Amino acid sequence: MRVVTKFGGTSLGNGERINRAADSIAKAVEQGHEIAVVASAMGNTTDELLEEIEFEADEADKAQIVSMGERTSVRMLKAALAARGIEAIFLEPGSDQWPIITDEHGEVDIEETTRRAHALAGQLGDIVPVITGFLAEDHQGNVTTLGRGGSDTTAVMLGKYMDADEVVIVTDVEGVMTGDPRVVEGARNVGEITVDELQSLSFRGAEVVAPSSLSYKDADLSVRVVHYQHDDLLAGGTSIEGQFESLIDLEETKLACVTIAGRAIRNSPGILGELASCLGDADINIDANSSGMDSITFYVADADADEAEALLHDEVVDDETLSSVTVEEDVAVVRVTGGEFPNETDSVKRIIDPIANAHIDIYDVITSATSVSVFVPWEDREQALQLVQKEF
Repeated sequence: MRVVTKFGGTSLGNGERINRAADSIAKAVEQGHEIAVVASAMGNTTDELLEEIEFEADEADKAQIVSMGERTSVRMLKAALAARGIEAIFLEPGSDQWPIITDEHGEVDIEETTRRAHALAGQLGDIVPVITGFLAEDHQGNVTTLGRGGSDTTAVMLGKYMDADEVVIVTDVEGVMTGDPRVVEGARNVGEITVDELQSLSFRGAEVVAPSSLSYKDADLSVRVVHYQHDDLLAGGTSIEGQFESLIDLEETKLACVTIAGRAIRNSPGILGELASCLGDADINIDANSSGMDSITFYVADADADEAEALLHDEVVDDETLSSVTVEEDVAVVRVTGGEFPNETDSVKRIIDPIANAHIDIYDVITSATSVSVFVPWEDREQALQLVQKEF
């Protein structure tokens, strides 16, 4: 099996952990697997180096300075592997076999990176390359970087372009947990999770795998997250399944927008749950919901609008914090999904602007880490869809 394994800063935090990492790599090699290694800077080296830059430095100089953490890690890990009789080399920007190349815009040159990654993959039966994570090199030989979480990006990218069977992210957690074990009692490993689920968690604060790395995962590439203390690269942890599907979709079902207004709804604990339960108990599906300072909106099937209004009106009558309920029928939703949204600062703007410029009313925009949903009048749905399609 061909495996790209990435060791995070914590898993290389001291000599003992570097030995542990080298042992796990040597074990996999002895079992006949082809292994490529991506190494982060030891511990918090990168942050510490950045903190020491208390002067005006250009981006090229900053890249050179922060690269020292990864450059040290690969030398340490290569030496530890050599001490175990493993034929290893370290690769950093400037090395003849360095694989990751960026263009003049700082974006990965996919064609050149793929060519170099394939060439490196052809040597895995003879050597174990130990590659600096986070770093890249442009066509002029200058050091560039892949941004925060770049070592994860390096690993998954190389896994894809080296035709690996699996990418293993070695870190200081047991994998993806049901909750933060520092806060939640009984948190456990989920075993497996989809890229869409993990992207949503990562974008909202879960520090397991860098969101930017997941866009390189395809359906044929297995990605797992394991704890550095397990000592076995090829077992345990959490398996990340599937791949991102970029899609622009117009929902075929006509929706209705049901809005409940009330004084200081935002300061009424449990009010959203009570209103949603009211609809759920009647088997009315909520397609989406949004909230404002003094309102909560539910999007339901247009056929359920009258019943939903009647049920929610009863809630308004019974709750003094609620004032009124109203319904807007004949609503359509255009959904855009894609794994690159967290990396594209203008993605929402690119969706909304053409619709607004065409003077189409926008009832709501609801976003997540992997999707943007725009609610518009039903009669304008086809035009809205065509306008968004032109942008992607």
